[in-house]
Amino acid sequence: MPEWLYSDTVKDHFTNPRNVLMEDESTYPHDARGLTGNLICGDQMLMLLRIKDDIITDVRWKTYGCASAIASTSVLSETIKGMNIKDAYTIKPEDLVEKMGGLPANKIHCSVLGDKALRKAIDDYLAKTGRPGLFKEASTVICTCLGITDKDLENAYLKGARSWEDFQAATKIGTGCGKGECKAKALELLHEYAHIYGEKPASA
Repeated sequence: MPEWLYSDTVKDHFTNPRNVLMEDESTYPHDARGLTGNLICGDQMLMLLRIKDDIITDVRWKTYGCASAIASTSVLSETIKGMNIKDAYTIKPEDLVEKMGGLPANKIHCSVLGDKALRKAIDDYLAKTGRPGLFKEASTVICTCLGITDKDLENAYLKGARSWEDFQAATKIGTGCGKGECKAKALELLHEYAHIYGEKPASA
């Protein structure tokens, strides 16, 4: 039998995920809804939040993603309960990976679905409460299929991404429609970041 490559925390949250939206909760009352991902590439995440006085009181989620996506979102759902929406908005995939005791390098990108769905849900809540865009950083969407922005790519670069393949591994850019129409712009940004931060990218 192949060796289990995940931590006990990942195994626990994969086999016993918390706060999953069950079939009998199809009418789960919520104040915010966030949907991200693309079923073409097999990954999609739905997150529903209950919020009172800007505090997340409850959460439900559902995904078609892999074990890593399930486990990381389960951990995320536990983490944000009782949290102010402003603090929840800043949670990053690396925060979840640390809480899980790490992930295999080729699975870290799976943890991006949960935090993206969370931010979309909070944006939805802010729009409903007359505060649209309150927490948003200025960014430009590069991959329209998966909502990958220049900020996502810059963050990936600062963590060591130096090629198109590295960007895909870190963010899943270009894996939705499979057309790769965002590749040219991503490579332009790659060279831009190399100029800004003084490092040459690997061959693209």
